[in-house]
Amino acid sequence: MREAAAVPRQHAKLPACLLSFLASWALAGTRLVHAQAPPTEPPQVLLLVHQEFRPGSESAHDKLEIEILQACRQLEVPNQWIVMQSITGAPETLAFDPFSTFADVGDAFAGWATINGAHPDIARLQAEVRALETKERTIIAVRRSDLSYLASGIDLSKARFLRVLEVRLLPGREAEFAEAFKTLRAAYAKIKADTPWVVYQVNAGAPAPTFLAFVPLRALKQNDDLLAWRPQLREAEGDVAAKRMDDIAREAYASTESNLYVLRPDLSRVSKEFAEGDPEFWAPNGLSLLVPPKPAPAHR
Repeated sequence: MREAAAVPRQHAKLPACLLSFLASWALAGTRLVHAQAPPTEPPQVLLLVHQEFRPGSESAHDKLEIEILQACRQLEVPNQWIVMQSITGAPETLAFDPFSTFADVGDAFAGWATINGAHPDIARLQAEVRALETKERTIIAVRRSDLSYLASGIDLSKARFLRVLEVRLLPGREAEFAEAFKTLRAAYAKIKADTPWVVYQVNAGAPAPTFLAFVPLRALKQNDDLLAWRPQLREAEGDVAAKRMDDIAREAYASTESNLYVLRPDLSRVSKEFAEGDPEFWAPNGLSLLVPPKPAPAHR
């Protein structure tokens, strides 16, 4: 979550009306599931922060982020964040903040407003990170389990890399995108592919309609599997469905971009329950340094 990684941390000053707008904006075809999911499963609501920094400021940025993390260990911080560094595309960091509901996003904004007011040292560190930025983009997206493949079996604590596909559609083409991804999901199931992926529909922060597909990877060699499966997937789809998917991509997609990121546990803040999935990676200095999250309120 880093400086903006805690978007709630960075943007606590945003007006409350924005949160009300986000929470009330109905997302066609999407239903939030409020059941408590395992802490390592992809969240229902995702807050993403893309940040680019001045060339040569990487060491200064990392130092500030680590200072913020150390300060947060002494406090009751309202959310978690996973930080990633780009391998492809523009040099940037990507913060991945998981939430169960929009109400939780609102609670995090309010919590960070209190923290920044009571701890000016943290606010100062955040301002110093901001001073290194050249560009920032914040996105809120909602999980689309109906378009995902084996998403409930994803264990983010085991991931080391993340492939991110961003698809921007022409207006009114959401149904065709859903058709294409349901066809792709069926083909993956037919060949018994074992690499899962999860799809999110952007709710705010990018031109609508936009979808994001995430493929967590334990190792980069899994990309070899993805390439090797292409002929099998094409055959599993069948000629008619494959042509239909090509037509949808040509007629409904405004643009697509796929990039690869490496996870940075040294800049991330995760719960003890999450880190227990792979403590050597997430907590090399011991799980006792991690603060367990507060239990969810009964009404959530």
